[in-house]
Amino acid sequence: MSNQTLEEHKTEMVIPQMENSAPMVENEQIATSSPTVHATEAGDLAQVRPIPRVSIQAFCESAPMAASIEQTAQDRRMAKTHVKVHMGGIPAAAEFYSQAPTPNLVIVESLLEASSLVSDLERLAEVCDPGSKVVVIGHHNDIQLYRELISKGVSEYLVAPVSMADIMKVVSELFVNPESEPLGQTYAFIGAKGGVGSSTIAHNVAWAISSEFATDSVIADLDLAFGTANINFDQDPAQGIAEAVFSADRIDDIFLDRLLAKCADHLSLLAAPSMLDRTYDFKPTDFNQMIEVAQRSIPCVVLDIPHTWTGWTKEILSAADHVVITAVPDLANLRNCKNIIDTLKELRPNDNAPQIVLNQVNMPKRPEISVSDFVDPLDIDPIAVIPFDAALFGGASNNGQMIVEADAKHETAALMSSIAQILTGRSETKLKSSGKSASLLGKLLGKK
Repeated sequence: MSNQTLEEHKTEMVIPQMENSAPMVENEQIATSSPTVHATEAGDLAQVRPIPRVSIQAFCESAPMAASIEQTAQDRRMAKTHVKVHMGGIPAAAEFYSQAPTPNLVIVESLLEASSLVSDLERLAEVCDPGSKVVVIGHHNDIQLYRELISKGVSEYLVAPVSMADIMKVVSELFVNPESEPLGQTYAFIGAKGGVGSSTIAHNVAWAISSEFATDSVIADLDLAFGTANINFDQDPAQGIAEAVFSADRIDDIFLDRLLAKCADHLSLLAAPSMLDRTYDFKPTDFNQMIEVAQRSIPCVVLDIPHTWTGWTKEILSAADHVVITAVPDLANLRNCKNIIDTLKELRPNDNAPQIVLNQVNMPKRPEISVSDFVDPLDIDPIAVIPFDAALFGGASNNGQMIVEADAKHETAALMSSIAQILTGRSETKLKSSGKSASLLGKLLGKK
């Protein structure tokens, strides 16, 4: 905008200050950030909610900063955003926007000292649209510069080097409404093979989260053809997840609420149909709208995913906040479990690894791989090892009960509670693996 100053731009650009970059007045410094993504940063990233559909353009002066922003743009939380990275810093941005509209957010990096940096920003303000926000990444830890930029309407000033978490926190603070309730967490359960009990564990864990923590939860049975959630909860709703998916263009909180079947005070169900009156072929993004709407109003969304590998199951697993793989201790499950974990690590490079639950352990007369030999090549400790008990699980299923309802004092009921606590961050994994994998397993999985 011609003749526009940073001061005139102020009302459009001020936001709450970030914890990592707020000025430390006592020491007259601004907190700096770590230069790269470390394992400990996964916790910081876990607190960042998905960013809405906004456009972001960055103008960098250094290759590491450009690489960091490009890496951030690949994270699943930024999947809806449109990010472009340019080189040239503030001068290049000012020249570019003299002939193009500014996006929702402009990120600029500058190596300059305070006076020169402010002068460059004045030129950028002249071509910056009123609705755009500006974040500046500088290389000088100068509290006076910080105060001047904020007073002139810059949304945030970060001191390089900055981490992925720093960038995403700033973007989140800018575009996620601070007055709205936090988005719900999604917990995706999938079996390493069919028949390993993934659905049963998903349902029992959802029950535990809703009843023990009084957390409103919903189970979405994504196996539309052969889902069992309605049987396990003794429900027969007339509508459910099929209506949500096939009406994705008009689903909202009110519509979704009408489709939910109430199972308990804090637990509802999006049930799968009980008939095979139509086939279910989905595009990769067909479930996205339903899940997004559920997350806006429900703190815990449990996704019961069938054992299949399609575009939509891959999409859901790559976007979920938490992934739980259920497996039984045999060779096929180990191979499949390893493949799923490796694939998800590529799809979710900045997230924690999936959680593993070993089920049906110590089944009589069945050859099994020991727990230590199973988990060693995966390099992941299971969060629970559930013993085989046909009478307990069969009786609960036939009666439409959860394990805790069938026998509250059974050790498996306590294990379901433990899984719920771990997934919701209320306790840590305590089980540790030991021993080395057998040579056959090592060869099969390619472990060196």
